[in-house]
Amino acid sequence: MEKYEVSGAPRPVGLYPHARRVGDLLFLSGIGPRDPETNRTPGLERTESGFYREFDFAAQCHSVFRNLRKILEGSGAKWENLVDVTVFLTNLQRDFTTYNAIYAEYFKDAMPCRTTVGIDALPAPIDIEVKAIAWLGN
Repeated sequence: MEKYEVSGAPRPVGLYPHARRVGDLLFLSGIGPRDPETNRTPGLERTESGFYREFDFAAQCHSVFRNLRKILEGSGAKWENLVDVTVFLTNLQRDFTTYNAIYAEYFKDAMPCRTTVGIDALPAPIDIEVKAIAWLGN
């Protein structure tokens, strides 16, 4: 089993690798939208009291899919190798339509299996996280 720590990708917020290969499968840990250079979440700025000053969920979606691609490629996979994607949204009712439209832009050709789950919170102040499995066989 190989572990991958991908340079240029956001650092994990806990003790886990970006990805782990087991046989012909690559399992990616939860990936958020944080910008790897600034460690900030695109489209999200909060006041000191925690209220939103800026909220652009579309920017978070684009960022999380860019991070997914970077980790895939840094682990020896391609976008087309994705077989299963699980997406966690902190506000399913508010954000699903935006997420679904942006998802369609990125995945129109790859077409992995997909599950989208509404949850109460994520471990970082983000509104979307992606977990994926890719196939690396011949």
